[in-house]
Amino acid sequence: QVQVVESGGGLVQAGGSLRLSCTASGLTFDMSAFGWFRQAPGKERVAVACISYNGRITNYADFVKGRFTISRDNAKRTLYLQMNSLQTEDTAMYYCAVSRLLVCEKAMSERFFDYWGQGTQVTVSS
Repeated sequence: QVQVVESGGGLVQAGGSLRLSCTASGLTFDMSAFGWFRQAPGKERVAVACISYNGRITNYADFVKGRFTISRDNAKRTLYLQMNSLQTEDTAMYYCAVSRLLVCEKAMSERFFDYWGQGTQVTVSS
């Protein structure tokens, strides 16, 4: 059984930083691309970033480029999302997801992600 668990969310002031983590069990961790998605209240879930199975290829949504960094440590079976220069618009539930692909497709479509965590809340105050 695949389990995906996010952690690291919380309350932070605008301009601050947070690092999210995601662990996954029940699968071959280093044989899957992983992604981060987010859903703000009243809005649809959107892709934030994606990373290939070996960590060499990353994709980012335009609204986080230059501020967020996705990375992974396959030895620790852990995915990360370093979020800097946080803005109030970044307030959302953040989800980690496991892709059936080795490398993320550019659009980071949800249809390629098979397993999801329960999410971790990030709240950015002004």
